[in-house]
Amino acid sequence: MRMTRLGALAVLSMGILCSAAAAAGNDWPGWLGANHDGKSPDKGLLKEWPASGPKLLWKVSDIGRGYSGVAVADDLVYVTGDVDGKLTIFAYDMNGQLKWKAENGAGYTVQSNFPGSRSTPTIDDGLLYLFSAVGRLGCFDAKTGQEKWFREAKEFGGKAPNWAYAESVLIYKDMAVFTPGGKNCMVALNKKTGETVWQSTGCSFPAHYGSIIPVEFEGVTMFVVGTGGGIAGFDAKTGKCLWQNTFSANNVANCPTPAYENGYIFWANGYGKGAICLKLKKTADGVAAEEAYKSRDMVCHHGGYIIENGYVYGNHNAGWTCLELATGKKMWFERGVGKGSLCYADGMLYLFSEQGGNAALATCSPQGMQITGKVKVEGDPRINSWAHPVVIGGRLYLRYDNNLYCFDVKG
Repeated sequence: MRMTRLGALAVLSMGILCSAAAAAGNDWPGWLGANHDGKSPDKGLLKEWPASGPKLLWKVSDIGRGYSGVAVADDLVYVTGDVDGKLTIFAYDMNGQLKWKAENGAGYTVQSNFPGSRSTPTIDDGLLYLFSAVGRLGCFDAKTGQEKWFREAKEFGGKAPNWAYAESVLIYKDMAVFTPGGKNCMVALNKKTGETVWQSTGCSFPAHYGSIIPVEFEGVTMFVVGTGGGIAGFDAKTGKCLWQNTFSANNVANCPTPAYENGYIFWANGYGKGAICLKLKKTADGVAAEEAYKSRDMVCHHGGYIIENGYVYGNHNAGWTCLELATGKKMWFERGVGKGSLCYADGMLYLFSEQGGNAALATCSPQGMQITGKVKVEGDPRINSWAHPVVIGGRLYLRYDNNLYCFDVKG
């Protein structure tokens, strides 16, 4: 059968689109993944690991000190660490070979305050964005590491919290958005040039340690962030504060990033604070957030939580718990690997303990949690593992101190 030139071009175009879609499906472009929810699009993964754990594909042991998670985009794996007093970005290929490294200003070296890198790089449209512990937001070429522009939080009156900035940059459409804190609580920059697009108004909460998520509700897009003064939502177009709630204000450290599903915003913190769930409501002026409930059944220091089919799964004190999102009803509590962090993929939870390098595969169900695999990674036992696990492209990435591990978890 003969194919016309137009038909051939159509087939070629479809092929290019399919290839692009496949590539995008293998990307984890920043903190909590492409959808800012800690959930991987991967399918066909192992439901049970061998007794020795999943197959180790590669390991690197010179990424510097820190707690940064990994980003994966366009067949490169990115991570950061403090090396010789500098915040250093590392880019590896899929075989663990170093492709480039670059510096984003000074590292965080205060020995009494957990020195090391914090933020996870964000990759978008060939560029990498990184907000440093000391408040430097740098933009780099994601393929070469060449710096394009940078801004400083102090330009906007921002002041780093006690344990330094730990936020990962949000890229939304043409904007790079972050939280200096204070009068200009949130700031949006042009992602290509670094020029200021807007500075938020109506909320002067100080910065803490979580990151921003974009939330779309009944035609309104807002940026939601947990801070040292509480949780707030800002209009994505103007930066105007739409609503705020002072839950967990003045806490020692508000670390987790809020989560969203079906009109509910969930935010839980450590130091005995627990959780608050807010229900969004459309108003004449925009959007309001009304308290649905508070709960002490998820006291979450740093390890976070995911929402799946109307249930919240996350770290609670020294273990793991499941709550019904709409009501806060406690479904179960399990010890698991102890206090730690998590992500979700293909119907399963991936748990990573903050001490000892212990990781596990577990079921994700409101009926209870069953561990179906374990693996242990090495690192300095004096240092906590605060980097969250990442599953993308059939691979599990675990960062412990200056080590990065890559495991094969395909079925």
